[in-house]
This record gives sequence, C-alpha cells and structure tokens, in this order.
Amino acid sequence: MTLKAKLASLMLVGLIGLGLTVMPVGATDDQMKKVDIVDTAVAAGSFKTLATALQAAGLIETLKGKGPFTVFAPTDEAFAKLPAGTVEALLQDKEKLTKILLYHVVAGNVMAKDVVKLKSAKTVQGSSVKIMVKGGKVMVDNANVVKTDIAASNGVIHVIDTVIMPK
Repeated sequence: MTLKAKLASLMLVGLIGLGLTVMPVGATDDQMKKVDIVDTAVAAGSFKTLATALQAAGLIETLKGKGPFTVFAPTDEAFAKLPAGTVEALLQDKEKLTKILLYHVVAGNVMAKDVVKLKSAKTVQGSSVKIMVKGGKVMVDNANVVKTDIAASNGVIHVIDTVIMPK
C-alpha cells in the first residue's frame, strides 16, 4: 500500500470515528440528499479544513441536526488564503472560531434562486451577511459563491472562495 493510500485510509478511519458518513466518489444527487450537511461537505473532499474547524468548535452535532441550515462553505483554498498562522490560531480559540463558523450559517433552506433576491441574510451567529449580485455572480460579504444548491438532508450548501468574518 502506498503512503498516499495509507494516509487516505487513516483519514477515512478518523472520519468514521467522528461519526461521519463517508459517501463514495460519484454518489448521485439522490444519495447525497439523504446525507446531512457535514457528511456532504466531507464527502466532497474540498472541505477538510472546514471539517477540522467544525470539530474543534464542537459544531459537528449542531450541523448534523434537524435544520434546515444554509451553509456558505469555504473551501480548503479559501482557508489557505488567510494570513499564515490564522487557521492554527483559530483552532486554539474555540469562542472566536465558533463565531466565525456560525457566521457562515443561515437558518432555513435558502436556495440560490432565493439568495439572489436578498440584500442580506441574518446568520446563526447573530450578525447579517451582505449579499450582492454583480455581473451574474453572487457575493456574500467579500466571498464569491462558486457553486450553489448542494442538497443535503438537513439543508443546502453554497460553496464560497473566501472565509467571511463577522464585524
């Protein structure tokens, strides 16, 4: 077994140990609709930092709850754009990390066709995110929405390219 395969296997065991469902690559939309937001993000493979942050903040069970939730999910690349050391510092500051993560969550099931009609949306954190449509592109605060309407059993995910911060 190659090193890459061993690491993937260890990661898979770790995710299952957290109580996360791991969907196979190429799962159909109907299969994904039966999976909650957290497991859907983990299955996508581009939200490893977000999953780690959710675990550190103790929010896994919350986002596996009934919902519905709309999550503006920053990719691993979005977290990588933060200044060096920021992610590591946030993982050590549960209160600040929780506020930032909850700023990415809106109560309810807000699909893309509804998001574009909004000027703002109140987050679970308590503040509102600013929503703009420019040239056919949707922005949430300073983040571009790069993929929309990823259905999950307890809500929907919209992928963003930047970690948004509450004021």
